[in-house]
Amino acid sequence: MKLLRTGARRPDVDPGEVALNARNVQFDWTDTPLRWMPTEPVASHLINALNLLLPEGERMFCAAYSEALPFVRDEKLREAMLGFIGQESMHAQTHDKVLYEVLAVNGIDPGRYVAQAEFVFRKTLGPKEIDGRAQRQMMVERLAVIACLEHFFAFLGDWVLNADLEKFGADPRVADLFRWHGAEEVEHRHVAHDVAVYFDAGYVRRAALMTIVFPIFITLVVRGTKYLVHEDPALPNLGYPRLIKRVFGSMWRGALPGVPSLLWSALSTFKPGYNPESVGSTAQAVAYLATSPAARAVAS
Repeated sequence: MKLLRTGARRPDVDPGEVALNARNVQFDWTDTPLRWMPTEPVASHLINALNLLLPEGERMFCAAYSEALPFVRDEKLREAMLGFIGQESMHAQTHDKVLYEVLAVNGIDPGRYVAQAEFVFRKTLGPKEIDGRAQRQMMVERLAVIACLEHFFAFLGDWVLNADLEKFGADPRVADLFRWHGAEEVEHRHVAHDVAVYFDAGYVRRAALMTIVFPIFITLVVRGTKYLVHEDPALPNLGYPRLIKRVFGSMWRGALPGVPSLLWSALSTFKPGYNPESVGSTAQAVAYLATSPAARAVAS
């Protein structure tokens, strides 16, 4: 299974932490194909399913960090959290546009699935009207959940930076969308873990949450894929067994990250002393962000 794009190489020298700033991007979604990897329609929809989930999730991240900021006395961590909020807010806005300028234009109604994402991130994981210590503990629980999710987003960001999507005929705008987003996930991958640790979300708590968050995240993505495949008039209405079979086929061909690497990545968080810096390369992420067509379109 080929991992690296032709010519893609990780830089040898990693600069470590960098100052986090939201980057303005500009995408023109005119005539963007729904099945943006023409030879991998199911993989296209699985990655498209992230467009359905990410805006609500990232808005929840921003709300939780805004709630936590008044309790943070570490100036370096505060600065990183503010940069994280800026980047996640830009991600949410950008993926929101895809819902209506790509999916809706191609006959997909995103509203019904987005309503489910809203329930998960606003009702289940949103702030609760409770008082005192219980409210703080609920906030810490949300921060620990964010740390779990951000591990997977960094993993996926590293994968998409190195995946050879072009061999599947990937639309360059959609590929750039996910690589720009993925590069920033790699760039700020340490923040969520550092915040959870700062608020005393210890090893046992984070490990327990990972056993819950991992299967729920996978289930939501697969459910979103099923929804998009069902709504796509050009594809048969696949049941879950046939859909999963096709997903595994796409993984084998390299159009999606494989189960072993995804599972191994999840298990790595259970190691004592786990550090998200081991996921991806800051130098590679920053190098891509300097050349991203969407980012350069605003700078020019």
